Amino acid sequence: MAPPFVTTLLGDEKGALLLKLVEGLDAASLHWLSGYAAGLASRPGSAPVSVAAPVSATPAAAPAVPLTIVYGTQTGNSRLLAERLKHQVESSGLPARLFRASDYPVRELAKEKLLCVVISTQGDGDPPDDSRGFCEHVLGKRAPKLEGLRFAVLGLGDSSYPKFCEVGRALDVRFTELGAIRLLERADCDVDFEPVATGWLDQAFARAREALEPQAAPIAAVFPLRGAAPAPTFSKEAPFAAEVLVNQRITGRGALKDVRHVEVSLEGSGLEYAPGDALGVWPHNPPELVDAFLSELKLDGGTEVKRDGRTLPLAKWLGEELELTKLNRPFLERHAALAGSTELKRLLEPSGAEGFRTLLASHQVIDLLRAHRAPWGAAELVAALRKLAPRLYSIASSPKRVGAEAHLTVSVVDYTAFGTRHLGAASSYLAARAAGTDKVRVFIEPNERFRLPEDGEKDVLMIGPGTGVAPFRAFVQERAEVGAHGRNWLFFGEQHFRTQFLYQVEWQEALKKKTLHRLSLAFSRDRAEKVYVQHRLREAGRDVYEWLDGGAHLYVCGDAQRMAPDVHAALVDVVSTHGGKSREDAEAWLQDLREQRRYLRDVY
Repeated sequence: MAPPFVTTLLGDEKGALLLKLVEGLDAASLHWLSGYAAGLASRPGSAPVSVAAPVSATPAAAPAVPLTIVYGTQTGNSRLLAERLKHQVESSGLPARLFRASDYPVRELAKEKLLCVVISTQGDGDPPDDSRGFCEHVLGKRAPKLEGLRFAVLGLGDSSYPKFCEVGRALDVRFTELGAIRLLERADCDVDFEPVATGWLDQAFARAREALEPQAAPIAAVFPLRGAAPAPTFSKEAPFAAEVLVNQRITGRGALKDVRHVEVSLEGSGLEYAPGDALGVWPHNPPELVDAFLSELKLDGGTEVKRDGRTLPLAKWLGEELELTKLNRPFLERHAALAGSTELKRLLEPSGAEGFRTLLASHQVIDLLRAHRAPWGAAELVAALRKLAPRLYSIASSPKRVGAEAHLTVSVVDYTAFGTRHLGAASSYLAARAAGTDKVRVFIEPNERFRLPEDGEKDVLMIGPGTGVAPFRAFVQERAEVGAHGRNWLFFGEQHFRTQFLYQVEWQEALKKKTLHRLSLAFSRDRAEKVYVQHRLREAGRDVYEWLDGGAHLYVCGDAQRMAPDVHAALVDVVSTHGGKSREDAEAWLQDLREQRRYLRDVY
């Protein structure tokens, strides 16, 4: 039914027609429609006019070009921020276009007038998988001159890595080299991206509005006919307290790794997910690590400390609010200054990049505190440590199979270094949760770039060594539940067959039921010569190429630093050898699969 103010003016029948007309229109279309209607009203006598009749009155002035927003993301954060900017612009009645970097038509870059890029950096300064083509075009020799472009770049990253926000920095510099002018300065966001990102988005919106706002004032206003859809009850900022249903070790006695199968209940949360999505978990730091901080720095855990308008005891800040396991550049810079360490200061210089990289990879924060002593106070420590971030785990289940549950495959980080035990924050937290008693705070992190093909007839190859197998358990369950007829081929690898064959019984059952058609295994420590999944890919290269050439979709999940590059190199070999292509053409062929979204990776 039309709202009262509509029916009062138009009557029930025409009010209903108006609602039908505007349903689904974006802000720019509604803005134009308001000008159109106002133009009709300005005709002499305001006589009724046929919808098909020409209108001579000039509608309200409209901007000549929209704001184009391009995002590149690995975990979804860049997409969310880009969507927020688009919403801000369109809510003011101005036009905006939004593109995932892999979907952006690079031939249009030379014609752009206003461009905002929101992009993350992965691993050792790499672009997200969905942004490789875009970045290669902009950073390459074929990039056009951009003298008519005004642009802005927002970078997302993790200062625990040496090349923090490297992709955003490189694009920002390159745009200026091509003649473009900054709409505003680049901003770099750490894991806790909201404070920096929010300020940057507001500035980008203000600058874009100045550039896009029509000079002529609108002659009619558009009133919202229906309220915005309500936001989900539970989210990253308001997580759901999920009961732990199962916490089971799935590696055998004597295994070098403790891997847990964890099941949590989403009953009553309203949270929904699809295979490929991740479950965000807000952890607590290990209690023994909190004690180590207090002991090493000779601080009282009961000391009240204020940060961001909140006052908590120091022990609570360290236990539940701040990042204690991941070392990052800002903290290292402050610690080097407090410790007066010339050694640490040298690592922060460009010439010390390799040593800096080694330090970040080998040291937790507590190791730095022990190796280079400094007089930290409680308030200064709380201010310097980064906020605790949620950890994302690929969901290892299909809701069509398990209902209102989410299953995780968690490798517990537990090792000895520098003579002391080291634990991972989230993995040790999850491993310590008691089934049927404890709850964990969770949310769903959608992953639209890691989805099964819509066509169930398509074949699927899945490469997931270690806990990288998690989403493929969900894929196989989903394909079985929907009755997909395409074949499924899983490549799985670990150290030992007897103790670390994750979900062995399930895979064997799936093979019997023909919901898994091929299973290629690589156990690296069971023989003198180490064998990994990339070796199995090469061994089955002819069949792998035939599947891919025949339209199969390829998925890779797991370690980004070593496994993913090694698997990609094996795929290049397979395509080159069995497709009769040069290595350059094989790379291009795989890149084409990426652009078709048939070669997708979820690496970390």
